[in-house]
Amino acid sequence: MITRTAIFEGRIKPGYEERFFSEIQQRLAPLWKQFPEASNVRLLRVDKADDDALPIVMIQQIDYPSMKAVETALASDIRAKARVVTLEILEMFEGRFYHVMSEGNLVDQTLVGV
Repeated sequence: MITRTAIFEGRIKPGYEERFFSEIQQRLAPLWKQFPEASNVRLLRVDKADDDALPIVMIQQIDYPSMKAVETALASDIRAKARVVTLEILEMFEGRFYHVMSEGNLVDQTLVGV
């Protein structure tokens, strides 16, 4: 299993906090669920963090069965539509978002490549 994680680092512009998450839930989450070969889609709203943590407001994760499936999803029309909506919603956000990919379930499996 491959998990593609989007990390939203920064802050929501003052006065937009609830609207930001509402737009994500209503407009983006349905598109994320339509990504080809996506299995689990998770949206994590950060409520509290250590004092010295980076200012991360949200984490989004999508699981795929393989790297080929990730590539298929990233090349899809639905991903292009989601990207347009993402950029609109990010008008309410100050910061950056980036992606990381991870493999496997390290609790249940041996670390790969260690």
